[in-house]
Amino acid sequence: MPRENVHSEAAPKAIGPYSQAVRCGSTVYLAGQIGLDPSSMELVSGIEAQTRRVFENLRAVAQAAGGDLGDFAKLTIYLVDLREFGRVNDIMASYFKAPYPARATLGVASLPRGALVEVDAIMHLE
Repeated sequence: MPRENVHSEAAPKAIGPYSQAVRCGSTVYLAGQIGLDPSSMELVSGIEAQTRRVFENLRAVAQAAGGDLGDFAKLTIYLVDLREFGRVNDIMASYFKAPYPARATLGVASLPRGALVEVDAIMHLE
């Protein structure tokens, strides 16, 4: 099955040798997004703003692949401070409706550019 690169100008450019997303048939693997503003490539400030920016960035890439957040099957959330789990959970709930994607949340020592949160996703398109 051929792999297709997915790119959105409405999301931050990759900051390494990877694609924003790769589509393999009806499955799209979205790279982790941190709270970078796509126009300035600067990290927004604070856990709430970063979390919202992450989901906006993921939405932009999903739309470039022909889907939207409702097509996400799996998310992985990486948090520098697991005490922020509740806040991130509340923000996520404002972006998704039931049936929610499967999810794992991991505490990590650090993230690129000093980010507080990163999220990657797997999306399934019909």
